[in-house]
Amino acid sequence: MSFLLIAPFSALEDAVRRHRPSHLLTLLDQPFVPTPQTIHPDRHLRLRVHDIVEPVDGGIVPETSHVADLIAFGKTWDRTAPLLVHCWAGISRSTAAAYILLCDIHGPGHEHRIAQGLRFHAPHAQPNRLLIRHADQLLGRDGRMIGAAEKMGEASAVTEGEVVELPLALDEL
Repeated sequence: MSFLLIAPFSALEDAVRRHRPSHLLTLLDQPFVPTPQTIHPDRHLRLRVHDIVEPVDGGIVPETSHVADLIAFGKTWDRTAPLLVHCWAGISRSTAAAYILLCDIHGPGHEHRIAQGLRFHAPHAQPNRLLIRHADQLLGRDGRMIGAAEKMGEASAVTEGEVVELPLALDEL
């Protein structure tokens, strides 16, 4: 069975080489991330967003349309090879995106289990709450996604996350 990968930008090239993902999700405004040669261009989604939860001068706030695109992109993944999600540090935007993708894959009622699995596998995860709020609304979760994320517990303090392999099966999370 395949898995979701979370990585910081600095580990992207190595993660692509080692894990050979079929899909790549980039959550960065800058720098521009070219599509690796091993990934078909249609399987690389770039979401130009900053890691913010409210408007700031010069910032690109995650919007509902960004999350709708993320969810639609996740539905194109056949799960035969990993999907790699990355942002700058591998801490906030990418962990939120991985959480959103897993919540969509498993459907309603598993939000808490997925959030706890994310905390277990990525102790440094600090998922962007605005991305999760948008997903919660789009997926009709009535606050369960954001509530579960807020109950994840304290994150390990790091300046950059490590590459994380998130299993897809609920019983392995």
